[in-house]
Amino acid sequence: MRLLRWVGLLAGLMLWQGLCSAGIVGSAMLASPAQVCAGLWELAVRGMPPEFLLHKHVLHSLLLVGTGFLGALFTGVPLGLLLGGSRSARAVLEPVFEFFRPVPPLAWIPLSVLWLGIGFKSAVFIIFLGAFFPILVNTCSGVRNVSAGCIGVAEVLGASRRDIWLKVLLPASLPSILAGVRISMGIAWMTLVAAEFTGVQQGYGLGYMIMTARDLQRLDMIMAGMAVIGLIGLAIEHCLGRIARYLLRWR
Repeated sequence: MRLLRWVGLLAGLMLWQGLCSAGIVGSAMLASPAQVCAGLWELAVRGMPPEFLLHKHVLHSLLLVGTGFLGALFTGVPLGLLLGGSRSARAVLEPVFEFFRPVPPLAWIPLSVLWLGIGFKSAVFIIFLGAFFPILVNTCSGVRNVSAGCIGVAEVLGASRRDIWLKVLLPASLPSILAGVRISMGIAWMTLVAAEFTGVQQGYGLGYMIMTARDLQRLDMIMAGMAVIGLIGLAIEHCLGRIARYLLRWR
């Protein structure tokens, strides 16, 4: 199966290169794989803007996404456990979250700039909003799907309320929580470019780099930046998948 994945990828790249080389797809519409690789090299050694090298853009974006994602994780999981395990909390808080959940993170950009200013904080806030709700919803759903019989057995055996939360509800809902974490990380990367529309002060960030390349009409660098985001997202998803398999090895 892994070999088939590589075959499909290589075939797609060859087709893409062939269409560009034959002039079927114009260079003003789509850069070829060779041009994207050349643009990637230029980003690494010369930078975009000049002297703003690729690895620093990557580190800045990782910091943005990591901060927003961790904020969503450390607030979404406890709140999800609370909503899933408490009817009164769900009755009070669920309508509030359901009201805000459909609002896209991009719609918050004007308010985030107004509240937090231009720069790091507002960008993290946008990423946080994108990552928060998948974790919250999946955690709440995981807790609510725990069998009442499991809870009843724990109570009969003398488990305290704290033990039920930590030794029954949390482990039983862990698969759903981890699924929400993986979805959340994907959305965090998807909102990165939009988050950097709030403005940057240091001049770094993959989203800022792509927008600068757009202003200079460097299609090769735009697509190289997109490829970097995709590859980093793929690597993180692979790592999260391995972590999930390790944590759920008891299943």
